[in-house]
Amino acid sequence: MSGATARAAHRAAAASRIEPQDLLSPADRYGELFTQVQLSRVFEDSKSFVDCVPRRHPQAIVEAFERQRHAPGFDLKAFVHAHFEPAHAPRSDYVSVPGQPLVDHIDSLWPVLTRQPRQHRPCSSLLPIPHDYVIPGGRFVEMYYWDSYFTMLGLEASGRHDLLHAMTENFAYLIDTYGHVPNGTRSYYLSRSQPPVFACMVALRRGPGAPPSTEYLPQLLREHAYWMDGADRLAPGEAHRRVLRLPDGALLNRYWDDRDTPREEAYLEDVTTAKGSNRPAHEVYRDLRAAAESGWDFSSRWLAEDPRGRPSTVLSTICTTSIAPVDLNALLYRLESVIATLSRQVHDARTAHRFESRARTRREAVVRWMWDDAQGAFFDVDWRTGQRRRGLTAATFAPLFTHLCDATQAARVARTAAQRLLLPGGIATTETDSGEQWDRPNGWPPLQWMAMKGLHDLGHHDLARTIARRWLDTVGALYRREAKLVEKYALRDDAQPHGEGGDGGEYPLQDGFGWTNGVTRCLLHRDPAHPAYQAKARATVQA
Repeated sequence: MSGATARAAHRAAAASRIEPQDLLSPADRYGELFTQVQLSRVFEDSKSFVDCVPRRHPQAIVEAFERQRHAPGFDLKAFVHAHFEPAHAPRSDYVSVPGQPLVDHIDSLWPVLTRQPRQHRPCSSLLPIPHDYVIPGGRFVEMYYWDSYFTMLGLEASGRHDLLHAMTENFAYLIDTYGHVPNGTRSYYLSRSQPPVFACMVALRRGPGAPPSTEYLPQLLREHAYWMDGADRLAPGEAHRRVLRLPDGALLNRYWDDRDTPREEAYLEDVTTAKGSNRPAHEVYRDLRAAAESGWDFSSRWLAEDPRGRPSTVLSTICTTSIAPVDLNALLYRLESVIATLSRQVHDARTAHRFESRARTRREAVVRWMWDDAQGAFFDVDWRTGQRRRGLTAATFAPLFTHLCDATQAARVARTAAQRLLLPGGIATTETDSGEQWDRPNGWPPLQWMAMKGLHDLGHHDLARTIARRWLDTVGALYRREAKLVEKYALRDDAQPHGEGGDGGEYPLQDGFGWTNGVTRCLLHRDPAHPAYQAKARATVQA
C-alpha cells in the first residue's frame, strides 16, 4: 500500500468510527435544558457549558431535568454541575521559566498546547480527529481552522514538521468527513467554516516525510465545491449560501452560516444583540454567525454604514451576509490557482484549464468591484447595493498575500496602508475604534503576517521589514514584562510600542496563544538579530 493510500485509508477508518449522536450540537441534544442554562448564565462564559462532557447519557440527563425542573427549590446550577463535567480546568499547570528567551519560551509551549486525541469522550461536543494537534490556548481548547495555519508557520520555524504534517492530515480528514473544515472541532461549529487556508497549509508541507502537495487535490477540490455550492443556478443579483452573482454576472463569495439561531457558544450574547435590532432576530443571528465564519468576530467591517460611509459602532446593525469580502475572495483565488497548478502536475489538463479560468475570472471580478483607484486600496463590496464599502481595513493586503493584484496595485496599497494603517506597533486592523475586538486599536497576528508576506513577495521589502520589526517590538515588550504571549495587542499612536494586550470583544484577553506563537516564531527565525529573539521575561507567570 502506498503512503497516499495508507493515509487515505486511515482517514476513512477514523471517519467510520463517528457515531451520529456525536454530531448533535448541545442545543439539539439538550433542548430546553440548554436554553435555560445559557439564558440563566449558569457559567460566566457561555462557551463553558457547550464544552462540558455529560456524566450520564444525554437522554437520561434530559429526562431527569424534565422530572425535577418544576420541583420546589430546584437548583439549576447544582443540577448542571451534578450531571456535567467541565471540559478543562480554567488554568494549566504550565509556568514560564524565569529569564527564558522568547524564542525558547515559544518552543517550550508547543508541547503544552498539543493535544493527543487518543480517546474520544462520547456525547461530547468535541469532534474526534485522528492526529495530534495544537490548540490556541486559554478558553480555546479545540483545533481552529484559520488559526492553525498561522500556528503552523511557527511549527515549521521550530522544526516541528511532525506536528505540521499531523495537523495537515487532520484538516484533510475533516474535509473528507464533513465536506468542509468546520470553524473549529466542535459539533456546534459544523454549520460554518472559516477563511479557506487549507491550500496555504498544503504549501507549508516540506521536510522529512512530507508527501507531495498533489496528494491533497481531492480535498482542495471538495473545499472549493463547498464554497461554490449553488453558483451554477444563480441569476444576476441573486445569492445562495456562500456564493453570489453580481449584476454584471460576476461570481464572488461571502461568509455564511447554515443556521440562523443564536451561536451556542455565545447564546445569551446573541439573544441580547438581536433584541437591540429592529430586524427579524433570525437575520441578526445569521449575520453574527457569518461574521464568526470570517474570523473577524466582531468588527465595524460588518456593521451598517451611514450615508457618508461611516460604519456604525452598534453590533445589532451587523450585515455580514450583504458583504462580499476582499480577503475571502482573494483566498479563494489562491485556492483556485493552487488547484490549477497541482492539476497540471498530475497531467489533468481539463481540470487545470477550468481552474485557471476560474482564477482569472475571479481576479477580474475582484479588481473590477473591489479596487478603488482613487484611494489606492481594495475594499469590501455591499453586493446588494453594488457599492464599495468605505472603511479601509487590513484585508486590503489579502490580494498581495495571494498574488491576485498586479505590481502597480501592490505599490498603491503599500503607500495607502503606510499612511493610514501603519502604527508604531504594527498594522491596525481598521481605521475605526468601535469597541469591537477586530477594530482599532487592536492588532492581530494573522493580519500582520498577511501584510508582511504579501508586501515582501511583491517587492516592498522595506515596509514588510518595518511591520515585522514593529510587531516583534510589541510582542517582545509584553513578554519581557509579563512572561507571556496573548491573542491580540493594542497598537497605540504613541511613538513607541508598549506591548499592551488588546481589549474588546465577548470574552477576556486570552493567553497562550497559538497564532501569536506561530507568527512570532516565524519572524524570529527570519530575523534572529531582532532584540525580541533574546527578550527575557522579568517575572514568572502562570500560563
